[in-house]
Amino acid sequence: MPSAPLFRFGVVADPQYADLEPNLTLDRYPANSLAKLGAAIEEFNRHDLAFVVTLGDIIDREWKSFDAILPVYETLRHRKHFLLGNHDFAIAPEQLGNVPARVGMPSAYYDFSHSGYRFIALDGNEISVFAPPEGDPRRQAAKELMTALESAGALNGQRWNGAIGDTQFGWLGEKLQEAERAGEKVIVMNHYPVFPDNGHNALNSERVLSLLAEHDHVVAYFNGHNHAGNFGVSDGTYFVNFKGMVDTEDTSAYAILSVYEDRLEIAGYGREIDRTLMLR
Repeated sequence: MPSAPLFRFGVVADPQYADLEPNLTLDRYPANSLAKLGAAIEEFNRHDLAFVVTLGDIIDREWKSFDAILPVYETLRHRKHFLLGNHDFAIAPEQLGNVPARVGMPSAYYDFSHSGYRFIALDGNEISVFAPPEGDPRRQAAKELMTALESAGALNGQRWNGAIGDTQFGWLGEKLQEAERAGEKVIVMNHYPVFPDNGHNALNSERVLSLLAEHDHVVAYFNGHNHAGNFGVSDGTYFVNFKGMVDTEDTSAYAILSVYEDRLEIAGYGREIDRTLMLR
């Protein structure tokens, strides 16, 4: 018999709820996400999970959308962790600073440990043209990153992407070292991908990628944002881009991960793919 997993947890990416007509061009059905999320939570509640993480874009737009989707999460019997995405800031300017508190996050970026694993949740929106308030220097910093990427011929100098700032980058480095000293394996989570190369990648994806490459105990990096999904392996770390729940009229996408001593098993639901990630 295979040994029992150390623990399991659920993953949702990009429910992106709003009371809107479908975007047929992008095949997105934001209003259908309440029912899709409800069905996913029913499935999660049938399992013994340590927690469920949502990898950003809880809403598509408008502050009132939180009032509709957050009660659906209250039906979850497990702990929940949120990350924020670009669409979570498609709201009135005066509300921009209130989003982490609205969804009950301890702060915009944070970490937690579970059974020999350190989970590091990044705030990929920190430097962007949408999350900081108007006139904040971080908006200008994002524009400069976008311009530099564009002139370098990169795909990801897009206004829907963001980056982490120097302070958060330093914090990430400290957390990686802390986990190493504690003998913990690390899973980094962000809304934005950093690998493989893609038009949805974080504005400073190269910087993040090179930091992670220095640490052998970083087993995986999980993200959403690119609704088509993606997958890659770089320097022994798995990069898994989970598919967007909001896409298509009637299929969903979410996953349950089982963490074993020697591997991560991803059980995909709906359009999400099953994967076995062997650990080195």
